[in-house]
Amino acid sequence: MIETIENNLLNALKASDLELLGPHLRELQIATGTTIYDPGDHVESVYFPCGSAMAGFFVGLPDGKGVETALIGREGAIGGIVSQGRLPAYARCSVQNGGHFLVMESQRLEELKIQSLTIRHLFARYADCLMAQIFQTTACNAGHTIDQRAAKWMLSTVERSGTLTIEMTQDQLAQMLGIGRSYISRVIAAMKRDGLISVSRKRVHLENLERMRSISCDCNDNVKYHFDSVLKGVYPDEM
Repeated sequence: MIETIENNLLNALKASDLELLGPHLRELQIATGTTIYDPGDHVESVYFPCGSAMAGFFVGLPDGKGVETALIGREGAIGGIVSQGRLPAYARCSVQNGGHFLVMESQRLEELKIQSLTIRHLFARYADCLMAQIFQTTACNAGHTIDQRAAKWMLSTVERSGTLTIEMTQDQLAQMLGIGRSYISRVIAAMKRDGLISVSRKRVHLENLERMRSISCDCNDNVKYHFDSVLKGVYPDEM
């Protein structure tokens, strides 16, 4: 039995339900950049990011770029949550911030959903929250500026990781936002000039959270509000 679980979704379960899941969970350390699955892969395992670990879903574009559609941290789970059974993945999922993950077979989770009504209800509610995040991201990509979206992404990342330092390159941020490197370079330069961030090799450090929030869109707040309405206490708190 795993003694400490740093995943808010799992910790929302009753102790008796955690005891049902415990024997089926195994611990993994997964490095940043690791692909969990590609489009078309069968989703056979469920991954629960723990602590500062995060993974993102990316939808491929014809030019070879991939735009991030959801970022999952300790508030959630990856794989086999919305759909049941042995089904292919639609989007690529890769680790954005390496670290500790708990993993279990999707089939085992489906069996436990049948066994426990509270487990079934928890994951149904999480599926609703995940869809809300994807809907909000779709609206954000269509309606907000690059500056707003970049600020939103940085804020959502530090909330999930619990640290003000983000390990990433400008190329990675450009890819996640679906824009060119020259454009993101101008955005980063403006944020540095305004004292919002400092940048070192493969790292961005947020220097002024309040000012960053002032230029961000309110998409993170909307997602958090929905999480709190459906799964109170699961979404990470503001730093």
